[in-house]
Amino acid sequence: MPSPSKNSTPTSLAQQVQRSYAALQSGQLADALQSFESLLQTHPEDRASWIGLAMTCMQLAHWARADQALEEVLRTEPRHLQALILKGDLLHQQGEFRGALTYYQAALRFAAGGGQLPAGLRSELQRAQVQCARYQEQFEVQLRQQLAAKDIAAGETSSRFNESLDLLTGRKTLYLQQPKIYYFPGLPQIQFYDNKVFPWISELEAAFDEIRIELQALMAERAEFEPYVKDMPNRPKNVAGPMLNNPDWSAFHLISHGKVHAENAARCPRTMKALEGLPLTTMKNRSPSAMFSLLRPGTRIPPHNGLVNTRLICHLPLIVPAQCGLRVGNDTREPVEGKAWVFDDSIEHEAWNLSDQVRVILLFEIWRPELSAHERAQVSAMFEAIEDHQGGVGEWNI
Repeated sequence: MPSPSKNSTPTSLAQQVQRSYAALQSGQLADALQSFESLLQTHPEDRASWIGLAMTCMQLAHWARADQALEEVLRTEPRHLQALILKGDLLHQQGEFRGALTYYQAALRFAAGGGQLPAGLRSELQRAQVQCARYQEQFEVQLRQQLAAKDIAAGETSSRFNESLDLLTGRKTLYLQQPKIYYFPGLPQIQFYDNKVFPWISELEAAFDEIRIELQALMAERAEFEPYVKDMPNRPKNVAGPMLNNPDWSAFHLISHGKVHAENAARCPRTMKALEGLPLTTMKNRSPSAMFSLLRPGTRIPPHNGLVNTRLICHLPLIVPAQCGLRVGNDTREPVEGKAWVFDDSIEHEAWNLSDQVRVILLFEIWRPELSAHERAQVSAMFEAIEDHQGGVGEWNI
């Protein structure tokens, strides 16, 4: 009698596994259990049989054996998505909700970079995601109830503590400084600053009417606003995304690359007066910068990060229709005419104008208040040395 071919064993095994799963799906649990156990006696390396055994044991409430089967799979393949989800299910059925959450989250995390997945597995992952959301909601309710019972919420609340709870419970995502070219360590991670940090803001806001009158005159005269993001010689054209040379995001420059635009500044004396004495950044051929920034109707500036974290950006909204906004990290705000704010643009941010009218703000950059005068001088000297080495005007967009 001829010996079986090399391919006969895998084919036979696949058929046996298929019959075992058919018994499981039809509710013949005793037959399925016996079949999977028998298969694993001869093929202990077959993960599909271990998974089938775990599923059968879970339906029979044989928790220990189900756990052994899943651990056997995860021992050799820690990122096995189905085994991770089933382990989460097993722990959930046993009331181990925190443990279940960790397995569901691991499956979702590993699946995120795994490319195309079978439809059945995608539905299982969606179920795991829903279960994670339920756990997080239950956890948050219980946590806040316990804090209230301990009177932690009584009295003056801390906005930082409240944000920490939002991050802990998944209500907010953590965003940190990620400047594109230069990172100064040790600076606080603050998205929007409290205006109390900057005593000069009240004076800037007091000049709102005069500044807006000058802006309105420019717009009535159809002054030229140029695209804020422009291409540069000897630089790739595709690195700035959809805003490159796009007039939907335009600027009327008062100061750029550290130099005053004399003609433009002469048309806006009150605005230039309001900028005097402010802690504007100073770097050779790079800053300060100050401008009227215009966003046309229906325009969205995509999420991006600024170049350095040694500066902050100040906005004074001048013309603001409805449906305008700015998101910095996980904090989204609507601009209000005449009310300035300061934010860290090295944290991911985006802006939009979804109205049918233009939005215009006065925009300029300032030193971070945490930097000492000596550190500011050092940063300026460093960029001057870079400029002297490279030559020409540096690439410097807010």
